[in-house]
Amino acid sequence: MGQAQTASEYQLKAAYLYNFAKSAEWPELSLPSGAPLVIGVLDGDDEFIDTLRNTVSGKNVGSHSIAIRRVDRPEGIGSCHLIFFRSSAGRKRTEAAMARVATTSVLLVGEDEGFLQQGGMINLILKSGKIRFEVDRVSLERANIHLRPELFMLALGNQERKPSDTLKEEPRRLTLSTSPEYPEIARRMNLTGAVQLEILVRRDGTVKKARVIGGHPLLVAAVVKAVMGWRYEPAAKDSQVAVRFVFDP
Repeated sequence: MGQAQTASEYQLKAAYLYNFAKSAEWPELSLPSGAPLVIGVLDGDDEFIDTLRNTVSGKNVGSHSIAIRRVDRPEGIGSCHLIFFRSSAGRKRTEAAMARVATTSVLLVGEDEGFLQQGGMINLILKSGKIRFEVDRVSLERANIHLRPELFMLALGNQERKPSDTLKEEPRRLTLSTSPEYPEIARRMNLTGAVQLEILVRRDGTVKKARVIGGHPLLVAAVVKAVMGWRYEPAAKDSQVAVRFVFDP
């Protein structure tokens, strides 16, 4: 059972790293067109490295192929574009490695409490058996790395939230909708479950914004993308509508 749980955790974290790489934009000087995108892992064990390589095998990020590199020492991270700091690396090694890329455009991802306070940019959190993540915008801006807005929305969705009562929830008849696409990575992992959103619908029936209430982050993005294109019947004022979609392939 322990080995199965570890494998599942490794698969999820590998999928997150791939999605972070897809969602990030590096300066042209740091990642020229056509150059390989290098994901480094500080203190990665063989099982995790193999899982990560299998996850990104045959995949590209734009014009970039993906290379996985094990980093055994802080001085070996200079050629990486994304670095995943395993918690087993320890605080001293992590801080030494981060200091070496403090003035460069490298996406720093960790999995240890306090990682963002050390200067990290994205931190994976294991809570109640689920992996969540948090993002530090200041560190990202300092490194001149831009993430897609959807990723920030997913990070916000990791927090426990209650529906807002700033607008009265009103029934609005849905006139145009498309079903969310089941993400391929989620399909391979056999992830299922419900995604809950609170959306703000304009008077003309278009969706202005979506707020994540709950759901697995790998599934939420697909629902948000679909919902933003939905249309509702016109109304006298903006209104709040609850949306729930269940992935059950």
